[in-house]
Amino acid sequence: MLRDTKEMVGMTIGASDGDIGQVRDLYFDDEAWVIRYMVVETGTWLSSRRVLVSAMSIDTRNWTLDRLPAQLTRVQVRNSPDIDTEKPVLRQHEMRFLTYYQYPFYWAGEGLFAPDGYPAPTPLGSSSPGFDADYRKAQMQDSRAAQADQRQDNDPHLRSCTAVTGDHIHAINGDIGHVQGMLVDEESWAIRYLIVNTSNWWLGHQVLIPPESITEVNWLDRKVMLEMTRQAIQEAPTHDGALLPDRPGETLVYQHYGHNGAWQYESLSPLSARAGPANARAALNTGKPND
Repeated sequence: MLRDTKEMVGMTIGASDGDIGQVRDLYFDDEAWVIRYMVVETGTWLSSRRVLVSAMSIDTRNWTLDRLPAQLTRVQVRNSPDIDTEKPVLRQHEMRFLTYYQYPFYWAGEGLFAPDGYPAPTPLGSSSPGFDADYRKAQMQDSRAAQADQRQDNDPHLRSCTAVTGDHIHAINGDIGHVQGMLVDEESWAIRYLIVNTSNWWLGHQVLIPPESITEVNWLDRKVMLEMTRQAIQEAPTHDGALLPDRPGETLVYQHYGHNGAWQYESLSPLSARAGPANARAALNTGKPND
């Protein structure tokens, strides 16, 4: 099922022993196009501190209209690393955070949330083979390499969904509108579409743009580039902001842009299926499973 990121802002994050707070923003990975964290304002029980909650902690099976249940306790949140959410979240911050919660380092494997691909909440007090000594050693090696890369390029690749709202979308032959929101797959947390408002050019219309159609992003200038014409956008299926697209509607969108539907990775090899939509794109484009 798809979820609108704007509707997630304001939702309550629940722990096993009470509510943690309300979602104020979401951070997405601009390389994999997936939601990594929620910024949660805790309220009076923790002096209104803002904390990160990983998508890996959310139990989407019990997701309601206004509440996201997390496999966390308030004690865990209280003792979690204090990360300034008003500043860029750098890789070393993520390392402390993920190590504290014993989550895998997502950059150490093949999937969206390494090693298994999809995020899966770990029951409190449990462990898994992913946290054995050999795997943790491999994670640290990958982390040191990532830190070395970051010293050369200090871009954390985490973006605020709120801050990106309003960024301009450019076709080959001109501006087509701006980012109004994003639609996210609630199971994988992959960003399926940018919701683009075209009112400055094509009055009264919204269209959905899959990340696969994006050729370049300049975050500093707040520009997203597409390798298509304005006419192609006008011929695309329009989006009704009051409704989420159903599967036939999604199929029309992907067919129009010349991509396979993000759900089609399910019929590929087990590795591709577990890797999630973003890492199955190469296989989708060639019609062959990932190696």
